[in-house]
Amino acid sequence: MEFTFLLEQVVNGLVLSGYYLLLALGLSLIFSVGGIVNLAHGAFYAIGAYVSLEIIKFGGLGLSIFITPLLVTLLGILFERFLLRRFYTADPILSLLVTFGLAMVTEQALRMIWGSAPHASNMPDEFKGNIILGDFMFSKYRLFILAIVFIVMCGIWLLLHKTAFGRVVRAGVQKPDMVAVLGIKLQPYMTAIVMLGVATAALGGVLFAPIAIVHPAMGTEIMTVAFVVVVIGGLGSFWGVILAAILVGVVRGITIYFVPSAGEASMYILMFLILMFRPRGLLGERIERFE
Repeated sequence: MEFTFLLEQVVNGLVLSGYYLLLALGLSLIFSVGGIVNLAHGAFYAIGAYVSLEIIKFGGLGLSIFITPLLVTLLGILFERFLLRRFYTADPILSLLVTFGLAMVTEQALRMIWGSAPHASNMPDEFKGNIILGDFMFSKYRLFILAIVFIVMCGIWLLLHKTAFGRVVRAGVQKPDMVAVLGIKLQPYMTAIVMLGVATAALGGVLFAPIAIVHPAMGTEIMTVAFVVVVIGGLGSFWGVILAAILVGVVRGITIYFVPSAGEASMYILMFLILMFRPRGLLGERIERFE
């Protein structure tokens, strides 16, 4: 029985991994390609959750999964066009300050529109209940989340590794000067990367709204974990971020099983131990612009 409960915590940890991954991958790509420390990334996660609350009321979760990321991506395009684009070649501290300010403005805007009280999203009836296999019991909705995250990650991998767009992006991460010499402008690709990152963050808000409390500060809270995942995985590495998200989620789930009060601290201890032996992160690549 104890083993079954431990296994359930591991699967819960995998769900957390998907949650972290949807934010951390976009955050890593934006920083690797554009050199932007985007502290406002969590704001799009929060906006996605709140917009989803409204769409679910008349269209259900299925519609929200498709519509909410598209709507929030439109905001992401404006964000990139009028804010981020100014800082691609500037001191990274400037983008950090600007995006931090935008995150605070967004949080207050959410309070003004929806109020400070937490909200709960409705879970579709078809996803309520559990799947039982012997002694193992797991939520249908959490398995649905894992399936969606898996599909999204497969799509992003194909985009980055099997298309001309992906080849330019990966070259832009490693050797942006060489890409410039070839006459390829990275700015349009950066716009697409921001759109992709914003869309996945918003999707995270949609998927986790039914099992989490939706409140104005939720975007700020998740950013710390997202940065931990990026640091552990290493900059410029798709698989590094995925591996780090899985490690953080599973380690946190197992720690909660044995020492519930240490669940939050476990990911910081994990980051410390990994960086002692792998300063670039698990699969971090050498990035020319940061050398």
